[in-house]
Amino acid sequence: MDNERFKKQMEFALEIDKEKNILRQTHLSSHGRRENDAEHAWHMAIMIYLLKEYANQEIDLAKTMMMALLHDVVEIDAGDTYAYDTAGLATQREREEKAADRIFGMLPDDQGEEFRALFEEFEAYETPESRFAHVMDNLQPLMLNNSNGGGDWKEHGVAKSQIYKRNAKTHTGSEEIWKYIQRMVQENIDKGSVKDE
Repeated sequence: MDNERFKKQMEFALEIDKEKNILRQTHLSSHGRRENDAEHAWHMAIMIYLLKEYANQEIDLAKTMMMALLHDVVEIDAGDTYAYDTAGLATQREREEKAADRIFGMLPDDQGEEFRALFEEFEAYETPESRFAHVMDNLQPLMLNNSNGGGDWKEHGVAKSQIYKRNAKTHTGSEEIWKYIQRMVQENIDKGSVKDE
């Protein structure tokens, strides 16, 4: 065993435990507490496997699941940026790039490059894997919020136009899931949880 390599791997493994402390705006189902980033990533990864048949194109399942598991690790340093926070979104990329440099830089070079490449591929939104991972990144919080009667949308005064803007590319990963999301949003407009703008 290469002791220096193993030491770096273990330091990274411990570092990513901090992701469990990053709270998101989304609440767990049954009106539970706010979820953390690690729970969100775990849920996404399982949903990728569960819903793979709805991807527009064939995907490399392991790669897509790893993207889901890694995509928010940078929030250990950068913090969670709420999907509809325009000020936070303006600085998000810069904060996350700096975080990616530090966190993935902890790993042995080969693994650091591999994990950083998966993170960058997810961010680029260009491959079938990244597009489907993004579908899950959008669907998972929508599903939870819907299960709670749209409470988070109502609390933040979210409008249909904001949800549609965030989901502008969802159809590129899954036409079927995009149709499902549209129905879900309309149901929440009808209930008064989402503004019809």
